[in-house]
Amino acid sequence: MNNDEQQRARQGILYAIAGYTMWGIAPIYFKAIQQVSAPEILCHRVIWSFLILTVLVHFSRKWKSVKNVLTTKKALYIVGSSILLGVNWLIFIWAINSDHMLDASLGYYINPLLNVLLGMVFLGERLRKLQWCAVLLAAVGVLIQVVAFGRAPVVAISLAFTFGFYALLRKKVSLEAQTGMFIEMLMLLPFAAIYMLGFADTATSNMLDNTTTLNILLVSAGIVTTLPFLSFNAAATRLKLSTLGFFQYIGPSFMFLLAVLVYGETFTLAKAITFAFIWSALVIFSFDGIRFSKKKKAATQS
Repeated sequence: MNNDEQQRARQGILYAIAGYTMWGIAPIYFKAIQQVSAPEILCHRVIWSFLILTVLVHFSRKWKSVKNVLTTKKALYIVGSSILLGVNWLIFIWAINSDHMLDASLGYYINPLLNVLLGMVFLGERLRKLQWCAVLLAAVGVLIQVVAFGRAPVVAISLAFTFGFYALLRKKVSLEAQTGMFIEMLMLLPFAAIYMLGFADTATSNMLDNTTTLNILLVSAGIVTTLPFLSFNAAATRLKLSTLGFFQYIGPSFMFLLAVLVYGETFTLAKAITFAFIWSALVIFSFDGIRFSKKKKAATQS
């Protein structure tokens, strides 16, 4: 690896840490505006993110790419990914502001394990033995909570599945990240506008009645949404996917710490057992990833 590649790799690591850290501490922002309903916060995320991305797409001259996507079959996949992303965001915002941050953390811990399973089912990818072991451990952790404690972690499973299928659709489209997110926001924009103009009827739905501080926070939803996404995109272009994957646990780990240490969510026995199984699964999953990368590198060099 030459000096330029090393520098790009170091930059990629910094971008990855920044992006996943911002995702992990995002609950602090949503807690700050918890007097606003989840659907309204979602609408603000869509509207202000769309405006920011419009500027970025314009100055990066990607309108041709946008047009090409909208006039091909890729548009159908983006419709699906837009819906899944909107549902995922709505569940996440509700979970944070309804004191279910631990469940949200669990969902994003489960997600990478679900991704390999979806890859097997829909993309024909084969799971290695240790990957199977990790997936089964995670499944046992969820089943124990269902059988022994009488309830499924619905929020966690919903977040994992919506984001998992979202990632699957985006992978099938194979679309540049910034362009893809702009089109997703474009497709969600009419729903956000219709809801805010026709259905939203709360004390905070009319921005003219809000305090300046609250309005600044609501407009900041665009920054909170796009900045970590752009950091992740910058990392993805500089790092191998296998390397980038090891940073994905930063987000849910921050959420877990915030939930327990800052916001005082109760870490029950049911959650402790489930988390223990998920963490064990992720250790095996990560170990397998490191071992596979070393074997692949050795085979390439030989």
